[in-house]
Amino acid sequence: MEASPSTPNVLIRRALPEDAPGIRSLIDASIRKLGGKFYTPEQVESSLSHVFGVDSTMISDGTYFVVEVEKEIIGAGGWSFRLTPFGGDQEHAVRDASVRAPGKDPAVIRAMYVHPDWARRKIGHLIITTCEHAARAAGFQSYELVATLSGLTFYKNQGYHQVEEIAHRLPDGVLIDFVRMAKTS
Repeated sequence: MEASPSTPNVLIRRALPEDAPGIRSLIDASIRKLGGKFYTPEQVESSLSHVFGVDSTMISDGTYFVVEVEKEIIGAGGWSFRLTPFGGDQEHAVRDASVRAPGKDPAVIRAMYVHPDWARRKIGHLIITTCEHAARAAGFQSYELVATLSGLTFYKNQGYHQVEEIAHRLPDGVLIDFVRMAKTS
C-alpha cells in the first residue's frame, strides 16, 4: 500500500494476527493519552478492560490495517461489513457477526487508533482514506462509525456528521460517552 506523502517511511498494510501485541500496545497508549483528555481515569481503565481492544474478526476478514514506521505500529484502523459497531474481542454486548449488504447498508469504520507521538501528522487521514476506498471497492456507498469524544473533531473534519450521542454502560457499571456518525461517498 502507499505511504503518506507528508510522512516519509510510513507504510500502511493489512493487519496480521501476529500484529495483535503491537496493536494492543498502540490502543493502550492512544486511549490513555489522547482519550484521557476527554474521559476520566475510571472511564479510561474500564474502557481498556471492556471495550477497546484488538478485533480478531476484522483481522481475519482482511479489513483491518496497521500503519508502520520502521516496523513499529503507529496507527491502526479498519472497516467492516459486519453489524458490530465498535469494540474489541472482549466487548461482547455489541458483537454481531451478521453481514451488511453492500449498496444498501453502510460499511462501518472501526477501531481507529493513532499513537500519541504521531497525532496530527495525517496518520488518521491515511487510515480512514484507505478504509473508505476499500469499503467503496467492496460496493459500500456510505459509512458509519461510533466515535470517541477524542476523535469527534477528526471525524467531522473527514466529512462525517453526528447522528446520535450514545451513553454506553460497561459491565462494571461505568458509563462512557460515544457519538454515532455517518458519511455518504
